[in-house]
Amino acid sequence: MARLLARTCCFKALSQAPRCPSGLVAARPWSHGTLTAYMPEAVAFPRPKDHQHLYKVSVEQSDIFWGTLGRSRLTWITPFHSVQDCDLCQGRVSWFLGGQLNVTVNCLDRHVHVAPDKVALIWEKDEPGEEVRVTYRELLELTCRLGNTLKRQGVKQGDRVTIYMPPCPLAVASMLACARIGAVHAVVFAGFSADSLADRIRDAQSETVITVNQGLRGGKIIELKKTVDQAVKQCPGVKRVLVSMRTTSKVPMTALDVPLEEEMMKEEACCEPAVMDSEDMLFLLYTSGSTGKPKGLVHSQAGYLLFAALTHKYVFDYQDRDIFGCVADIGWITGHTYVVYGPLCNGGTTVLFESTPVYPNPVGEPINKEAWEWYFRVVGETRCPVVDTWWQTETGGICISPRPSNPGAEILPGMAMRPFFGISPSLLDDKGNVLLENDVSGALCISQAWPGMARTIYNDHKRFLETYLTPYPGFYFTGDGAYRTSEGYYQLTGRLDDVINISGHRLGTAEVEDVVNHHVAVAESAVIGYPHEIKGEGAYVFVVLKKDSGYTQETLAAELQELISKKIAKYAAPDYVQVTHRLPKTRSGKIMRRVLRKIVEDKDSELGDLTTLDDHEAVQQIIEGHKHLVRQQKGH
Repeated sequence: MARLLARTCCFKALSQAPRCPSGLVAARPWSHGTLTAYMPEAVAFPRPKDHQHLYKVSVEQSDIFWGTLGRSRLTWITPFHSVQDCDLCQGRVSWFLGGQLNVTVNCLDRHVHVAPDKVALIWEKDEPGEEVRVTYRELLELTCRLGNTLKRQGVKQGDRVTIYMPPCPLAVASMLACARIGAVHAVVFAGFSADSLADRIRDAQSETVITVNQGLRGGKIIELKKTVDQAVKQCPGVKRVLVSMRTTSKVPMTALDVPLEEEMMKEEACCEPAVMDSEDMLFLLYTSGSTGKPKGLVHSQAGYLLFAALTHKYVFDYQDRDIFGCVADIGWITGHTYVVYGPLCNGGTTVLFESTPVYPNPVGEPINKEAWEWYFRVVGETRCPVVDTWWQTETGGICISPRPSNPGAEILPGMAMRPFFGISPSLLDDKGNVLLENDVSGALCISQAWPGMARTIYNDHKRFLETYLTPYPGFYFTGDGAYRTSEGYYQLTGRLDDVINISGHRLGTAEVEDVVNHHVAVAESAVIGYPHEIKGEGAYVFVVLKKDSGYTQETLAAELQELISKKIAKYAAPDYVQVTHRLPKTRSGKIMRRVLRKIVEDKDSELGDLTTLDDHEAVQQIIEGHKHLVRQQKGH
């Protein structure tokens, strides 16, 4: 039975993981047992009858709902005395106050006491057909040895540890070892360049980096240690680099480098779990924004863990004997929540997928009705509901999804539909008015705090407030637009800022423009996302050259692709680079990106109001240049 999770592939009860398309989730519906069997805590709620009543309790009596579930689903060292202290207007979000716990006790120890030999991880290696199984007992021992190694190396509670590793058991153990000793992990996707890695190491003020000698992805060797070496040269604060051996190839070691497996074998397989407050930092995770600087989103201990476990349990109707697979990389929030923390908190068996869905055989579909129907028929064999989920790095877990719901409730292809427990969506117009009726579109906001939401941006709470809480006071602003149907279902309509999503990787256009503008020949640029059949979105770069630069469009495109691959990541390299004499601007000098977006989407008949443009001829020149460039590249 297959399941696929928002731009990543998920499956269950399979001995061989399929290479799946992106963008959908197949999940079993709630179709068995009573309401209290479905959620035992419901006995404490006022007369719940069905899913709608449970949802109503979760948003109207959130203290009762989250307090009951928090006490029931998590193991506490010290019980919490207050469920929440939240005020979105003031940017204050605190959950389970006074409570103390350790995340790894919830994800490992309590399951080892019950079923030590249950498989926790199934590592599907890059080599097709090869897998490694790790039990809960083995994962706890691995975590403890690594935790003791970190402590011996000088890592203390609250220190930030950067992890730059492919999906593998030791990567999961690295995350858990940090949580075990109270350190804060910052996982960086192992496809980022040395410069991007260095930016994140410096921002997190990490003194410790954990990596591997080499990675394997899609049958190719990735020189991860070499990338770390280049990054660390830009990071004088780094004191140690722990290097694991994924392959047998030896790599040059520096004075900072520590052979990880050798050091771990010197340590005890028992590590006392640190006592952590509910609101202590669990991890940092960097995401691109509409400015050039990546944002280090802060997630806390108890609230995040509970939300991860609940969404994993109820969106996917996870049951004890299931094998749950999510093929996201651990470097993304999807990997954190639905590869590591959600499944392990629920005592599940989770699949670590080291490879890529296009290797050895490519399969890819955009999220649309045809893809939904294909996935439902071919992958799910018409037995599995296919659901399109909506959430963000900032939300910590799935917020809108067709499931959970009442048994047999309808699912509409390509629509997120129903808010999860505790999530109260609102649509607001451009004046900040709440749109109460159905069949309307607006800015998607969430009107009350929930346990899984990010608490701040690391070392920049002002930016957190300005990005998420100031645009619509009293609401969390998602940055997305949405349409609420006449039935009250939610359909996401796209980003309201300038962020593009390439093969599941969110990328701020400003981050790409910053690299492009550093090229010696470039005067200014604009980067636009455009629909791409395989990647979802691709990057299209418009460039204005400096006078007498001497560059041709072809030469510039080649150099920019190489530069962006080096400075950001290979997936960020643009598909098109178009040189133009001028960019379309308002009289105040603001680039009219919506005009460029319509042009690259071949919708130049839908450019809309151009009265504020300072030069109408520039638009026609860009349209002609775009058509010529597309014809030229298709001809190649």
